[in-house]
Amino acid sequence: MFIKTKHHHSHHHMVSIAVIVGALGYFVDVYDLLLFSIIRKPSLTELGLNPITDGENILSIQMIGLLFGGVLWGVLGDKRGRLSVLFGSILIYSLANIGNGFVQNYSQYAVLRFIAGVGLAGELGASVTLVSELVSKEQRGICTSIIASVGLCGAVAAYFIQKEFSWRICYFIGGGMGLLLLVLRVSIFESGLFAKMKNTAVERGNLLMLVSPRERFARYLKCIFIGLPIWFVVGILIGFSDKFANPLMLEKQSYFFT
Repeated sequence: MFIKTKHHHSHHHMVSIAVIVGALGYFVDVYDLLLFSIIRKPSLTELGLNPITDGENILSIQMIGLLFGGVLWGVLGDKRGRLSVLFGSILIYSLANIGNGFVQNYSQYAVLRFIAGVGLAGELGASVTLVSELVSKEQRGICTSIIASVGLCGAVAAYFIQKEFSWRICYFIGGGMGLLLLVLRVSIFESGLFAKMKNTAVERGNLLMLVSPRERFARYLKCIFIGLPIWFVVGILIGFSDKFANPLMLEKQSYFFT
């Protein structure tokens, strides 16, 4: 009996640490993901670029990076294990963000946002997957909700940090937070908490599993469509709200003054 409770306690401890670290990872992730939208205008204006057309292009490039990264890290995560994905992806987007603080022209900016996008996709998926695999299905909802809600605070943090610091410093802060997170992850990994993860035996990294049987592929597409409106609102409507607001305000004023 004693052994059972002790084991239960250690598993509980493992889950809570995985949730905390996952939440912090998500925080840094959302910060970096939305940071470009928040500092798009000042950063592109300072570089002598067009905040709207160049901004849209760079955002699209970042999204292509996320798309590419989502597939890449998903396969790697199944082949190599979630942890190597977490470490690799954090390192990549942290370095890309630090580099982003030094950019001088459009092509450097675009390339670094692409690399950051690739890295961010790994963190987003692996954190939640890791926690979902560790907790019971009854706790899964609450654990992933904690991760998501702490993550959203990253966007709030990005806004306030942008008010206080120049855009280059904002990128350095994002990269620095990522590297700190990496140190935290490594120290947890050293304590052997996630060794259990390696023993799960399922077919790994086979992309064809997504398309067959057909029913699974349909479910997969439905999941993608569920996410579409969320990103449309956050990434496009909110991200470019200044662009939408101006014509709307002008229409409203002319309506009042005629």
